[in-house]
Amino acid sequence: MTALPERALGIEATRVELFAPVASFRDPMFPGLTRCLPVPPPSALRGMLAAATGRAEEPVVLGYTAHAAGTGVDTETYHPIAAGGVNPAAGGRVRAIKNGTTVKDRPFLAHLTVTLWIPEPDGHRIAAALRRPVWALRLGRSQDLMFVRSDSAVLLRPTDEAIVGHALAPPGGHDAATAVTVRLAETIHADRMITRYGDYLWCAEPAARMPVRHALHDGDQAVWLRPAPHVDRR
Repeated sequence: MTALPERALGIEATRVELFAPVASFRDPMFPGLTRCLPVPPPSALRGMLAAATGRAEEPVVLGYTAHAAGTGVDTETYHPIAAGGVNPAAGGRVRAIKNGTTVKDRPFLAHLTVTLWIPEPDGHRIAAALRRPVWALRLGRSQDLMFVRSDSAVLLRPTDEAIVGHALAPPGGHDAATAVTVRLAETIHADRMITRYGDYLWCAEPAARMPVRHALHDGDQAVWLRPAPHVDRR
């Protein structure tokens, strides 16, 4: 696990502005249903960063804000293939037998904006990779392409008051009346057998300037950095 940097004088970091026209993040707390999370989980962001760098994983410290301009629903057709090889797909389709084709509604976020803060030295390294990624940058489904709008070097300093906006904060990070708690996947093991979750405070409507706890700031914006939890591979 990457340690959280020293906060005494401030933390040098890279701020990355991201945009996805469409994105969808399935809520794992509702198995069998296609409920969409209102924000990308840290695991999805770290997976996208790993696609950029070409590494198997990027368990970096990061903070972020996220919000979508709107929502919608797609109708998607699934062609499940039996584990035993029964009814194999041909040309991307399976025979029209019972349970051979499934049509489901898939909620999505429209015009998703994400701002990431990644402390150095990881921030500079990842920003360079995002300019020339090893793999395509996607957020959510395989067709949900993501674009890098900008990256900037910033100095994050401790603060006890800032604009919360759409920042993802730890429980107790602020007292915004409109905040809700969202449970998000932090890291997912490569074999997908182990997932580490964390709770975050998030405001669908941007929260104003207010007292904050254990926060840093970039200009007027509150930032909460969070390390990736350790995943035991034994």
